[in-house]
Amino acid sequence: MQHAPTLAGLHGTMQPVPAPPEACIMLDSPLDTVEAYVAHFSAQDMPVLRHTLRALEAMRAQEDKVNARQIAGVVLNDPLMTVRVLSHQQRHRRQSQNHDITTVDRVIMMMGVGPFLHTFVQGHTLEDHLAPHPRALLGALKVINRARRTSQLARDWAIIRHDIDINEITVAGLLREITEIVCWLFAPALAQRVDALQARDPALRSAAAQQAVFGVRENDILSGLVKAWCLPELLITLLDESNASNPRVRNVLIASNFARHLAHGWHDPALPDDLADISQLLRVSRENLLHRLGAPEDVVQRLGAEASPDETERTPPH
Repeated sequence: MQHAPTLAGLHGTMQPVPAPPEACIMLDSPLDTVEAYVAHFSAQDMPVLRHTLRALEAMRAQEDKVNARQIAGVVLNDPLMTVRVLSHQQRHRRQSQNHDITTVDRVIMMMGVGPFLHTFVQGHTLEDHLAPHPRALLGALKVINRARRTSQLARDWAIIRHDIDINEITVAGLLREITEIVCWLFAPALAQRVDALQARDPALRSAAAQQAVFGVRENDILSGLVKAWCLPELLITLLDESNASNPRVRNVLIASNFARHLAHGWHDPALPDDLADISQLLRVSRENLLHRLGAPEDVVQRLGAEASPDETERTPPH
């Protein structure tokens, strides 16, 4: 049975793998350190969404009719494929390349449409990988949907802020939830314990529940993984919450927090703090912000009334 190369060792053209590698080990008890989690997770073969592989296969059948933007649109719906692409590019960078490639569309343009499709059309799927774990499959897909929401919010706000490169913020937003996705993939029993804790106590913050089960902070695992995967330095910076004084990092972090809390509905108790952070980031009033976010009118009235004076006096950007 042929095995797809791991993210720790992508070399040459990837070979097809119809099923998850036999060597994959699912964690069912916590590890001792952040380093142990990073070593374990980064050594695993990363599956991707079935839809992604099918879409890329269809594009390869007519590669002379597709362009980098269309392919990037498919990849950027899948945080797992996005990691594979960016990691592959960093590991195969030419000696003459004196800067990182930080976005998917630039990777495609660097490789060329044909070689890109030939390289990334192969692999095993998340759906096959988690077939024996249906609850974990549902959990992973829910987080992937939230990652897409985070990415779109971060992108929209980057446009409002006139960010220097909105595509970099788009990618960072998509990857902000990658640790939780990886936990569902390779530690489904532990991820389900986190879910159960929050189901019993809806007021329990995700970070606290994750640390209670895994024994370490999720953000510390994220910091180690993005380095182990050799992602571009700029993305490592954008995903590091210790850099939250940087408006670009704050853009991504606030989008992630808001998407996570909004997934519970407009009555989540953390939303007022999120709205205050967004209002400050974008310099818009609370009421204007709620309308931009498509909040129902009763939510606009309720949460708008809770705004601080600073949030009611700001003028929306032109």
